[in-house]
Amino acid sequence: MPVIIPSALPAREALEKENIFVMTDVRARSQEIRPLSIGLLNLMPNKEETELQLLRLIGNTPLQVEVTLLQTATYKGTHTDEEHLKSFYLTLDEAIRSGKKFDGLIVTGAPVEQMDFKEVKYWDEIVRIMEWAEHNVYSTMYICWGAIAAMHYFYGIDKIALDEKLSGVYRHRSLNRSNPLVRNFDEYFNAPHSRHSGVDLDKAQRTEGLDILAVSDEAGLYLAASSDHRRVFVLGHGEYDKFTLDKEYKRDTGLGRGDVDVPVNYYGADGAPVLSWRAHSSLLMCNWLNYYVYQATPYDITTIS
Repeated sequence: MPVIIPSALPAREALEKENIFVMTDVRARSQEIRPLSIGLLNLMPNKEETELQLLRLIGNTPLQVEVTLLQTATYKGTHTDEEHLKSFYLTLDEAIRSGKKFDGLIVTGAPVEQMDFKEVKYWDEIVRIMEWAEHNVYSTMYICWGAIAAMHYFYGIDKIALDEKLSGVYRHRSLNRSNPLVRNFDEYFNAPHSRHSGVDLDKAQRTEGLDILAVSDEAGLYLAASSDHRRVFVLGHGEYDKFTLDKEYKRDTGLGRGDVDVPVNYYGADGAPVLSWRAHSSLLMCNWLNYYVYQATPYDITTIS
């Protein structure tokens, strides 16, 4: 089934070239189907790149999904063309005024991990969005910094600064495999990480109402969810493309940072990146949309509370 996007969104051409089934919003409105309504709060600097990565995963599911792109109002990034933001993005207040509620919401990571939460320019707005989502979204997936911030806000789990950047592809172990979010996962699977901070895994494991679903001996917590399935926390970047870590590594070394390590378990014998996480990343998105959203959200989206 297709992912529904604005007909002029630049990501459309790239998705169609990859044989990802997309449908324009104009065509979708002519059908007698209620697609899942998914909000995507994009906090990454290069928003178009992140759009494409996440739309690729969403579009690889058997469900019809309509995506609304969201941005913060209190901070405007400088790495995405202003016309693109005006054409395709809403702020939370604009979404509220239009009567939006979402079956699901995705909150991305952001390059602010080394800052205290209160120092982040849009922290108060992020808190307001998280609170709004509790009553207007059935299930929310928080990614990387988004996950670290949400675990701190909802559960008081401390953010831990890492001695050096965690960058590479790490082996993870699936836990609690009866949970539908990890249904059909292999016992061990790969996933990329790219971050300067993490969370206190011991405290997370002791937190009531929080299910730990995947961990790594090297990278720590990867996947957790609230027992009621309304919040999902992904500390890695399963949405990353084959070359994303490579671009980050070259960017950091190009800036003259002497403490930049080569991403671990990422480059093959020939020195080229190896894509080894796409299948499980697609499965995670599919499981979330199917079991945590589609099969649980009310048909009348306005009754979400």
